[in-house]
Amino acid sequence: MKKLLLAFLFFPVLTFAQDDLLSGVDSVATKETVQSAFKGLKIVNIESTKLAAKGDLYFIVAHRFGSIKDDFEGFYGLDNAVTQLKFLYGLTEWLTISGARSEMAYDFSLKYGLQSQIKDGFPFAIAGFSSLAINNTLKESNYPKLKFDNRLIYVQQLLISRKFNDKLSLELAPTVFHENFVDNDDQNNTQYAIGMGGRYKLGKRWSVNVDYAAHLNRASSSIYKNPLSVGVDLETGGHVFQMHFTSSQQIHEAGFLGQTTGDWGKGDIFFGFNLARVF
Repeated sequence: MKKLLLAFLFFPVLTFAQDDLLSGVDSVATKETVQSAFKGLKIVNIESTKLAAKGDLYFIVAHRFGSIKDDFEGFYGLDNAVTQLKFLYGLTEWLTISGARSEMAYDFSLKYGLQSQIKDGFPFAIAGFSSLAINNTLKESNYPKLKFDNRLIYVQQLLISRKFNDKLSLELAPTVFHENFVDNDDQNNTQYAIGMGGRYKLGKRWSVNVDYAAHLNRASSSIYKNPLSVGVDLETGGHVFQMHFTSSQQIHEAGFLGQTTGDWGKGDIFFGFNLARVF
């Protein structure tokens, strides 16, 4: 009876003590990761810091029509299109792998998360991007001494983004790429560029995206230019549809960074889209 009475008397004390302990646990600050700086895996041409979720398989169609300056003779670009087909898989939450093929190149890549942007904490999201491309435009009929090694292209990027608010996200992408074969003797095989881009959300499902890349050691005799792209993202359930105008028809990294031929000032631009379907 005494034990029952003591338990009855001390039960409120034990309950309050337990509540105090639980309230202490609840009050521990948690680090909240900032989500969705970019909805697309690319801004337009440049990779974004977004990775595929673990287990997600993407099928991506990237399409660039010919230059709109071709007028009706080229049906405003519709007659001379370039298409890239890509499969992309979220191997883990921090590692995305992909393989792609276009008329220009075969392309195999890794994208890996290095640091998340933390609310009231670390101000940036950081990811790395590495790719190995096989140039598909070099023909042995034009280069009799061509070897397989001459076709290889290596790309390494550091992707640094910040989501400033619900509408605005910006990114920098310092890049080094190495082409085993260059078509200009004055051009170094190892080349440097810095990409930059951003996304501004216009509505619940719409955003406008812009990216640009400055080539840092292009040969003075080069005919190529820096790529500038402007487009919109449309979220439609299971996929993001990106429509844009760009000065580069090439899609793989070394292509648009090092061999852009278009010129916005002369109307030499290409309409295109990226369509990603996730399974």
